[in-house]
Amino acid sequence: MNDKEIENLIKAETKRQNETINLIPSENFVSRDVLEALGSVFTNKYAEGYSKMRYYGGNEFVDKLEILTKERSLRAFGLKEEDWGVNVQPYSGSPANLAIYVALVSLGEKIMGLQLDMGGHLTHGHKVSFTSKAWISTPYTLNKETEELDYEDIRRLAVENKPKIIVAGYTAYPKIIDFEKFRKICDEVGAYLMVDMSHFAGLVAGGVYPSPFSAKGGQAIADVVMTTAHKTLRGPRAGVIFAKRKYVSGIRYQVSGGENLEKGEVDLGKLIDKAVFPGLQGGPHANQIAAIGVAMEEAAQPEFKDYAKQIIMNAKTLADELKNFGFRLVAGGTETHLILVDVVPKGISGAEASDQLEKNGIIVNKNTIPYDARKPMDPSGIRMGTPALTTRGMKEGEMKQVAKLIADVLLDKKGVVSEVRSLCAKFPLDYK
Repeated sequence: MNDKEIENLIKAETKRQNETINLIPSENFVSRDVLEALGSVFTNKYAEGYSKMRYYGGNEFVDKLEILTKERSLRAFGLKEEDWGVNVQPYSGSPANLAIYVALVSLGEKIMGLQLDMGGHLTHGHKVSFTSKAWISTPYTLNKETEELDYEDIRRLAVENKPKIIVAGYTAYPKIIDFEKFRKICDEVGAYLMVDMSHFAGLVAGGVYPSPFSAKGGQAIADVVMTTAHKTLRGPRAGVIFAKRKYVSGIRYQVSGGENLEKGEVDLGKLIDKAVFPGLQGGPHANQIAAIGVAMEEAAQPEFKDYAKQIIMNAKTLADELKNFGFRLVAGGTETHLILVDVVPKGISGAEASDQLEKNGIIVNKNTIPYDARKPMDPSGIRMGTPALTTRGMKEGEMKQVAKLIADVLLDKKGVVSEVRSLCAKFPLDYK
């Protein structure tokens, strides 16, 4: 690389990633194939529009690429094209969520998602997000005693507020979501069920987390499903939206251009497509679509199921070991890839814990816990997860070591940099 300043930063970041224990649950390490696709010549091409309906010439291979990536995305989750539309153009998760609202909810109508400080996401209707300015946010919370979803209370709020869309799927919730209960609530109040599976999409693809697409009997659950590709799916930073092809309801549908469709059978996939382009975006990032395609093909392989299972086993082992060291875990533990730890009982704040761990090469993020009395920039908790360490090949034995390293830093105030680097050296990343 001729630009040595940037080259040196890339080398420094590669070294940092190799020598640290990455426990951030929303991060992962992509394969070299994903990296190669992301850095390919597809980055040179402008491809505004959809396959075979572009506004620029020279898109023969972009068309084939987008079609292939959509086919692979459906296959990764066991879906059929006649049942589900899929859009692989969203630049990331936040604009993908915005596109769903634009497609399905008229401006000024109500949306309902989990409150941010309970584990929800900014784009699920938080007050500082545009989503609460364009739509009325009527958030739900967790049960204060169990720190878990209270479906009866969610139903009560939904009946009271009559939202047009209810969001299930979170950024800091360690338990499994009961999608069928959400489906019943949505049917009762006439709302769309939107699932944001960004965090656990890889677990769904791997068969270790319930599918938001269909129940065991085959009946569809969610109306629209959004995922990012860069968490447990182990792909690039990007958004993907799946939507029902056939949806029957008595409500009206607003398309991003202002067009209204009367009640009856509606293809939600087409509404989503219009909201993404031309509603919110211009030309898609073809190189990003190529990388999504690679990641989806990897997620469809038999070995990915083993990977997903190991993520869960690692998370449960790490959680159990942290409890053995006396840490309080939100909701009592984890059923997924994610762990939320309340560190205040140990005389430390979330920000302090995150900083101390990072100085020793252990990367987590500070995070609010349900009903947190502290401020978001210095909350009571830290959030951690096991996707990235599992990608490196670490298993239950290493999780026990990681738990001890965390305890050494936070409880005994020990320096563990050398131990962290020694552990990481046994599981090197395939990057140069």
